[in-house]
Amino acid sequence: MKKFFVLALGLMFVTGAMASGVEAKPKKGAEQPEGIQFTVIKENPITSIKNQNRAGTCWCYSSLAFIESELLRMGKGEYDFSEMFLVHNTYLDRAEKAVRTHGDVSFAQGGSFYDVIYGMEAFGLVPEAEMRPGVMYGMELSNHNELSAVSDAVVAAIAKGKLRSLQVSPDGEMLWKKSIEAIHDIYLGVRPEKFTYEGVEYTPKSFYESLGLNASDYVSLTSFTHHPFYTTFALEIPDNWRWAQSYNLPIDELMEVFDNAIMNGYTVAWGSDVSEDGFTREGTAILPDMEKASTELDGSDMAKWLKMTEAQRKSAPMAVEQKWVSQEERQMGYNNRETTDDHGMLIYGIAKDQKGTEYYMVKNSWGEAGTYKGIWYASKAFVRYKTMNIIVHKDAIPAEIRAKLNL
Repeated sequence: MKKFFVLALGLMFVTGAMASGVEAKPKKGAEQPEGIQFTVIKENPITSIKNQNRAGTCWCYSSLAFIESELLRMGKGEYDFSEMFLVHNTYLDRAEKAVRTHGDVSFAQGGSFYDVIYGMEAFGLVPEAEMRPGVMYGMELSNHNELSAVSDAVVAAIAKGKLRSLQVSPDGEMLWKKSIEAIHDIYLGVRPEKFTYEGVEYTPKSFYESLGLNASDYVSLTSFTHHPFYTTFALEIPDNWRWAQSYNLPIDELMEVFDNAIMNGYTVAWGSDVSEDGFTREGTAILPDMEKASTELDGSDMAKWLKMTEAQRKSAPMAVEQKWVSQEERQMGYNNRETTDDHGMLIYGIAKDQKGTEYYMVKNSWGEAGTYKGIWYASKAFVRYKTMNIIVHKDAIPAEIRAKLNL
């Protein structure tokens, strides 16, 4: 998922205080905009709001938010895992893939949900206290601008350079790999080999194993017509560099999965395009029905919304009629690049506005940004159109759909 996007750039760098507690109830703790009011239908437990700050690591923050909520659902208690531990390991793997493909696979800060699902089993997990963001340069939050400049240059020199052969150390290690690991040690910190948590000594892998998680329980789902439904394919996006497979569902069935998961106590890791005008700075994501708007009477909410400037629409969302896209419209958005792989978040609840329109409650990773202190409300219409893929526990999928996928 990409680090930056045009319309929400400022939100990426918000440095608000961290939220605390297991359940987030933003509607009680923050004043809602005059034009839109939300009532919670179903809300599942989440951990505190985090802040990725100046780092393209939404994929890791959202995936670990999902895993932390899974442990709450399983009755395992509240955990706060280190994003930087998995980021460090993932960047080293991505650098190697870039070099092996001579740069055809890009080396970048982005990643996918699968990087965490794969990574927690391959590398393990560590508590946040063992490897915090920003500590290597005296900050409390990440700033990967310089890390990216340095590491990108090294990987590009090796992957795309004119070297006829690559040098090997006496112990058989590729020297370029040692250099890229050292760079990440300098900026992210050295990955712990052992640590003590609540009086017990662990390695990262033994800590993961102690949690009772099973990486194979989690599946990626998507909905596009350029591959057959009820089969798997590698989603063609730059940050799916591990070529992870997603199950392909018709969009109506994918939306059933969202609702079934939330109503049965599960959360959903959600990858989406957030470059639309309807993805506001204040914590809402809507997809207005512009065709219907042309027939709206003067004085209606939609008529008022149409008269707003672009900036006003982003800062003052209103309860307007939403467009319910078809499967074909959704596919065209992907084909013509109006829908891109921008950002990873966590869906954990369902709410409705004063007109009865339903929204998913979304935990973001931009600190306590916006009206709802780090929570977004994304209309089901927006989610239907702009979802790239999701990760869910396979038991969160309705039985009839699971059978079609042979899960």
